[in-house]
Amino acid sequence: MNELTQEDKLRLMRFVCSFAWADLEVRAPERALVQNFMNSLELTPESIDKVKQWMQAPPLPEEIDPQDIPLAHREMFLEAARAMIVIDGHISQQEADHLELFAQLLGVEEE
Repeated sequence: MNELTQEDKLRLMRFVCSFAWADLEVRAPERALVQNFMNSLELTPESIDKVKQWMQAPPLPEEIDPQDIPLAHREMFLEAARAMIVIDGHISQQEADHLELFAQLLGVEEE
């Protein structure tokens, strides 16, 4: 993840947060995972503030276009989204559908 620019790191967190909201409820394990991502990505204070906002209310749909993700990072973004979906131990049909659609839009095969 260290090869990401600050812009790409923020983009990654935007998608991770959107997946935290996929089932319309953000649980403690999901919040912990977001914190772990923020720590490992070494985000700027401004980026941390944005992520905290997205944990209070999901990013707007127009802010999360999968086509904006650089080709070289698409599998990493999908893996991060998958980690968010499974972290709470419960995968709703809505979450599974959301992840499958994300993989299709990225052009990455879902396992």
